[in-house]
Amino acid sequence: MSDLDTREWLLTNGLGSYASGTVSDIRTRTYHGWLFAAKNPPSERTLLLSHLEASLEVLGGVIGLGTNIWGNVQIERGGYELLRSFDINPVPKWIWGEDDWQLTRQLVMPYGLVGTGEWGIGSGEQGSKGAGEQGSRGDGGVWGERFLPHPPNPPNPPTLPACPMPNAPVQFCDRILIHYRYEGSEQAILRLRLLIAERDFHQQQAFSSELQFSQLLGQQQVCLQARKAEHFGIPWHLRWTKGNYQPDAVWYWNYRFSEETKRGLGDREDLHSPGYLTVTLQPGDAVTLEARLGFPNPMLGVLTPETFAEAVEAEQERLSQIFGWNGASSIGHRASGMGDGEMEGWGDGEVWGERGERFLHYPPTPPTPPTLPACPMPHAPSPIKQQLLKASDRFIAYRASIAGPTVIAGYHWFNDWARDTLIALTGLTLVPQRFELAKGILRAFGHYCRHGLIPNAFPEVDREAFYNSIDAPLWWIEALGLYLEATQDWEFLAEQFSVVQQIHKAFVGGTRYNIQADATDRLIGWDARGVALTWMDVVIGANPVTPRRGKPVEINALWYSALCWLSKWAERLSQLKFGEPVRLGKQAQRYAQQAQQVKNSLQKFWNPQLGYLYDTIEPDDRRNFQIRPNAVLALSLHHCGFSQHQGCQILDLATASLLTPYGLRSLDPGDPEYKGKYEGNQEQRDRAYHQGSVWPWLIGPYIRAWQRFYPEQTLPFDWQPLIDHFLFAACIGSISEIFDGDPPHTPRGAIAQAWSIAEVIRHIK
Repeated sequence: MSDLDTREWLLTNGLGSYASGTVSDIRTRTYHGWLFAAKNPPSERTLLLSHLEASLEVLGGVIGLGTNIWGNVQIERGGYELLRSFDINPVPKWIWGEDDWQLTRQLVMPYGLVGTGEWGIGSGEQGSKGAGEQGSRGDGGVWGERFLPHPPNPPNPPTLPACPMPNAPVQFCDRILIHYRYEGSEQAILRLRLLIAERDFHQQQAFSSELQFSQLLGQQQVCLQARKAEHFGIPWHLRWTKGNYQPDAVWYWNYRFSEETKRGLGDREDLHSPGYLTVTLQPGDAVTLEARLGFPNPMLGVLTPETFAEAVEAEQERLSQIFGWNGASSIGHRASGMGDGEMEGWGDGEVWGERGERFLHYPPTPPTPPTLPACPMPHAPSPIKQQLLKASDRFIAYRASIAGPTVIAGYHWFNDWARDTLIALTGLTLVPQRFELAKGILRAFGHYCRHGLIPNAFPEVDREAFYNSIDAPLWWIEALGLYLEATQDWEFLAEQFSVVQQIHKAFVGGTRYNIQADATDRLIGWDARGVALTWMDVVIGANPVTPRRGKPVEINALWYSALCWLSKWAERLSQLKFGEPVRLGKQAQRYAQQAQQVKNSLQKFWNPQLGYLYDTIEPDDRRNFQIRPNAVLALSLHHCGFSQHQGCQILDLATASLLTPYGLRSLDPGDPEYKGKYEGNQEQRDRAYHQGSVWPWLIGPYIRAWQRFYPEQTLPFDWQPLIDHFLFAACIGSISEIFDGDPPHTPRGAIAQAWSIAEVIRHIK
C-alpha cells in the first residue's frame, strides 16, 4: 500500500447523495463508490453503483485498468501502475496510458434539485408529474423520478421563500455521469463491467442466495433493481451513448477496505456484476454513461456525447451564480503526477496551471502561494477562496422532512447536526452573502425549538427530533445575531423573537437535563448522567468520556453573549415599533441587568494561578482546571465577558499548549488524560476524540480572540500547512474533521468537515 496514492475525492449533489473514491482508484472504505443515493434526503444513503471495472484491448493485448484489494490483502495493481495523472478541477479526471495509447475518465455528479432557486428551495408545492414519471415511494413500490415529498402529517414547516419559478415542479434527481475518451495509434476495445450493490452506506454487502438483482435491457440502457425476500430495492438504470451490453451475472467476492481494517470495523464486501458493456473506440472517440435513479423515462431526452460537458458547464454556472465569479475560469494547482517531476509555479493570482488541475503527488517543494488580496465578497474572491467556497457548497443540502435547507456536518458518515451547522453558518452563508440560505436555516431550526432547546438533529418524517444539546440554542442566538449584524433584517428578528424569548425563559426557569440558571450567580448549569450535552459529546455505553456536567465555561460565555443580544434586540424592536415599545423597553433593561450579573459571575471561571479559565464548575462546585480550547471559545464570541488582561493570559497559554499548524488541540499535551493519536478501534478512537485531537474549526475562534486582545500583533499562525492540506492532502479540495494531537498531525476522522471549511473561509483573505 505504501506506493498507492490513497488521497480521496468527493462529489455531492445537494441531496446528501455523493460519490467518492481515491486518486489511485482503489476503494479503501465502505464509503467509497460512484453513486450513494439518499433515499430520504439527506438521509438513508444507499450504495447502488460501486464502480465500473475497466479493461482495454489494444495492440493485441488486454490491459486491466482496475486496482483492488482482496481479502487476503493481495493488491491488484495493474491499473495504478498505468495511471499517469489525476486532476480534481473542475471534476475528477484520471488518465491511464502507455506510449501508444491513452484513456481518460471523468466523473460529474449534477446538482440534484431540479426547478429550484439558488439554494434548492422551491415554492413548497408538489409539482404535477409528467408523462411516464412516478412520484410514490414505498418499500416495494416504484420510485421513478423522485418528486418533492411532503410528510403525511407535516409538522407545520416554516414558511420558505418562493423560488423564481413557483409553479414549476420541484424534483429530486440522483445521477452520475461517467465519460471516457481514448487516444492512440490504433483502434481499441473498452470493456466496462458493472459492480453494483444495494446496501446502507455504513454497512457492507455480502453474497446471499436471497439477494437477487433483476435487470431489464433496453435500447442502450439497462434497468436494475435488487430484491431480497419480499423487499424490493431502489430501481435505477444505466444508459450509454455507444456500445453493446452483455448480461453476465456474476459475484465478485471478498473486496477488502483497508481503512476500515485500521478502524476496527467491517472491512469485507461482495459486489454483484449484472453484465458488461463493450465499446469499440477509434482514436479520439469517447463514450458517456449515466447512472440514474428511477425507471427509464422517455421524457429525459437522449444521452449524447455533449451531455457530460454540458453537465460540467451547468455546475460551474450554478456556482458562478451563487458566489458571483466568472464560471468560465476554473482554478487549481497543477503539480507533476507520473511524469518527469516538473512543477508549474503559481500563476498571477487568477489561475494556476494551464487548465487548473491538480495532479497526483505532493510537490517536492511546495511553491510559494499566490498573494491573497483582501476583497469584498462575493465579487472577486482569490483563487484559494474560490476553491474554499466551492468546497463549502458540498455541505449544503435539502432536507425533505422539513422541506428546507440544512448542512451536512461532514462526509462520509455524518448527517446534519445543529451545533455544527450554527457554528459553520457564518463562513458558509454570511461571508459569501448567501443570506436567504442563512435565513432559511435559522428559520428551520427556530421552528423546531421545543422546551427552549434547538434540536441537535432534525427529525425524519413521523419521528421526534433529538434535543440532546445544551449549546445548540445558544449557538442559534449567536448565529442569529451575526446574521442580523450582516443584514439588518429586523423583520426577521421580529418573526423569530418569540423563539429567542422561549429559549431565555427555559434557561432561566429550567428545562430538560436539569438545564437551568443558578439562582445565586445566574450561570447556566446542567446535571444529567449518561449524556454529554456540549460539543465534547462522546458517550461510550452510558459513560461520557468528557461529561462536563455542571457549568461549562463556553456555555456560560454563550449565555452572556445571548443576554447581550436580547437586550440589544428588545431595545431595537421597541424603537422600530415591532410590538409594545414600553414592554420591550423594560425587557431590554431586564436582559441587560441579567447580562451584567452573568458577566460578574464569569469571574468564577478565572484561575489566577494558571492564568486560564476553569473548563467546568462541577455540580459539587469543584473546578476542572484542564487546559482545553473552550476558554478560547469563551473569548471569541460577539460579546465577551472577560478583561483585556485575562484574555491575553488565556491566549498566551493556549498558544503555548494547544495551537498547532492545523488548529487547536482539545487538551493540553501535558495532561495525564492526553491522547496524541486518534487511531485504533471505535472505543479507542472515541477516547481520543476530545482528549488531544486537533480540531481545525477551532482556529476560527482562536483568530477572533487574538484579533480582539492582540489587535496590533501579528497572528502567531501560518496558514500554509492548513492550505497545503486543503489543496493536496486527505480529501483533495476539503479539510478533515480532526488531526492527531502529536506531530506530524496526521489527518483523521471525516475527510471533509463543514465547520473546518467554514472557519477558514471566515478568516482567510
